[in-house]
Amino acid sequence: MNKRHFLKQSALLSLGGIVSPPFFLASCKKKDPLEGASYGGKVLIVGAGAAGLYAGYILKSKGVDFEILEASSGYGGRLGKLTNFAKFPIDLGAQWLHGKKSTVGDLVSSSNTKITLDNSDSKYWYNNKLVSQLPQSVNIFEGNNLPDISYKDYAIQKGLGNDYKYIVENIAGDQGASASKLSVYYNNLEENNWSSGDDDFKFQETFYDLIDSQIASAVKSKIQLNTIVKKIDYTLSKIIITDSNSKTYTADKVIITVPITILQSNDIQFVPSLPADKITSFSKIGMGPGMKVFMKFSSKFFDQNIIGGAICAAYADESVGKSVSDNVLLAFVMGDQADYLTSLGTDKAITTALLNELDTIYNGKASAAFIAAHVQNYTTNPFIKGAYSYSTIGMGDARKIAAQSVDKKLFFGGEAMNINGHHQTVHGAVETGYREVVNIFNSL
Repeated sequence: MNKRHFLKQSALLSLGGIVSPPFFLASCKKKDPLEGASYGGKVLIVGAGAAGLYAGYILKSKGVDFEILEASSGYGGRLGKLTNFAKFPIDLGAQWLHGKKSTVGDLVSSSNTKITLDNSDSKYWYNNKLVSQLPQSVNIFEGNNLPDISYKDYAIQKGLGNDYKYIVENIAGDQGASASKLSVYYNNLEENNWSSGDDDFKFQETFYDLIDSQIASAVKSKIQLNTIVKKIDYTLSKIIITDSNSKTYTADKVIITVPITILQSNDIQFVPSLPADKITSFSKIGMGPGMKVFMKFSSKFFDQNIIGGAICAAYADESVGKSVSDNVLLAFVMGDQADYLTSLGTDKAITTALLNELDTIYNGKASAAFIAAHVQNYTTNPFIKGAYSYSTIGMGDARKIAAQSVDKKLFFGGEAMNINGHHQTVHGAVETGYREVVNIFNSL
């Protein structure tokens, strides 16, 4: 869901089929660690998001018996597609490719998927005016000797007053967090491991289409939808999974790729209980509220990006990167702002609050041109419960502990389990799907 483009704009513009070996190994010209590997056991994958799908994709390429159990009625996790709303299809979840140096970047290249560099311009809602530049730099969250305090507190410490409150909220929101909860130190530490590239790209079609056609299509027959896993018993040599209908599934290895919120909420019972340090590590990884609201208008009165709103700190022109244009504006809402809009209760109330803010910014033009809206609230989705993971104050090495396997039976993937700086992203989730298949083979 995230859009690092907002962060870069805020920081820098404020100066007065089965393929083997896997794509990312091919691009890095490394030997496939699974070359020649074989396994006669059964693997169950919990969750059909990007990590689970890619794990299944690799297992299939190795001839391993596997099955994917997905709680919802569709696969993709925090990927989704909206059609018949605009002149082009819309990504309901993740929609920006963050750099090309990754498994997913190689998928884009090998499939000739059309993408466009997103270098759209930003304007800032600052002191009740739209401005192209900010009078004071907000590029303060990178560097050495940063403290383990919140973005909000650090901004105040660095002299960014209340007039920068929602600019800072935008920067933190890009990381999926409220400014009061994101750690300056740990976010910077994790960002230093980022290696996929600094450019953001938009899909002419959708991100969902890429994952659907290049990965999910190969494993669809192995996905059991509407299967809510409630218990994983790994007491004996065979692991027994029980779903909400009391149906059981047996496996030798299990890859768990559910969002970190599901693990934090104890929605899945583990027998025996997971190690105490692992449970603690789950609690230290942040994942807050998040939603996307798409609003269609009869005219394009808005700028490409609007940063700094009190209701929504980040708006974006949805037609950027598309082959045809339409008047669709995305409200990209994270953290406390998403929590507030969720509290309003209905899609109509959410849309009205956003339109009122846009009317303030654009002198009533939003309501006058409004046609329709679509609200995608990941906060209220019972199988996701939020946006994506972020770096909390005092997080320490929580991701590394969370990602460790248990008894050579349980393996953990998903974007929150990415320990190489690519958490929050589709390519980061995909990397963990591959990693855990390698870990399974290494455990034999």
